[in-house]
Amino acid sequence: MSTATMTAPVRGKSDGRIGPRANLRHIGALVRRYVMQIRYEPFAMFDALAQPIVFALLFTYVFGGAMAGGNRSEYVNYFIPGLMAMGGLNIAMSIGIGVNDDFNKGVMDRFRTMPIARSSVLIAKLIVEAGRMLVSTVILLIMGFIMGFELETGPVELLAAVALSVVFGSSLTWVFMLLGMSLSTPQAVSGLGFIVMMPLQFGSSIFAPTATMPGWLRSFTEFNPLSRLADAARALTSGHGAVAEPVMVTLGWAVALTVVVAPLAVRRFRIKTS
Repeated sequence: MSTATMTAPVRGKSDGRIGPRANLRHIGALVRRYVMQIRYEPFAMFDALAQPIVFALLFTYVFGGAMAGGNRSEYVNYFIPGLMAMGGLNIAMSIGIGVNDDFNKGVMDRFRTMPIARSSVLIAKLIVEAGRMLVSTVILLIMGFIMGFELETGPVELLAAVALSVVFGSSLTWVFMLLGMSLSTPQAVSGLGFIVMMPLQFGSSIFAPTATMPGWLRSFTEFNPLSRLADAARALTSGHGAVAEPVMVTLGWAVALTVVVAPLAVRRFRIKTS
């Protein structure tokens, strides 16, 4: 990484007195830095590119026949929109591990001497991760269409489903960035993230309808935001079922998570870099 790239955000006044235009410049410089990191380390995109393909193949051809009574094409139409909901969660966890690793390696110490708003570092990461989520979702949809996924609505509804998935996934990014800055090791972030992810993913309507689940688990799935996102994505791509209610609930979750967790993450970052 060049020195110019690393020091681009230095222009400005002092932390806490940086104007909006300078802050945007700093965010843009940091976004370019993170993108350059991906360029020089292509493996950083492996989860976004390979994960949707692996999950689509695995669940469709291993479990799809049993879950849909032997009709895999029917299961593809059910599962692909659900997988859109899961992709953001997986990528969000990876950024938590990455932030923790950056602190342990001293990468974040370089920002300590720079007169930039501390929030700009996290916002730049959020923008790059949103881009990775978008790439991952596009790869998933391409794989889905190859496997027989049928869009029964139109491109506008499909774009709305993609946007909703990225918005919700971006709100989860704040949660895992906070975890990454609060725990001591990447392994701790990964372990806690796994404990959080498993109930949310499998206690939802992502992989299977909730009608056959026991009552207590159905109650959890109805409260689970991933279920609401999966239901919204299915309604938008199939044209069946309610759209407004799951969309509004998903957006409500995204706003609530961002409003509550983002300030905590920025405060934690300031403490760790002070």
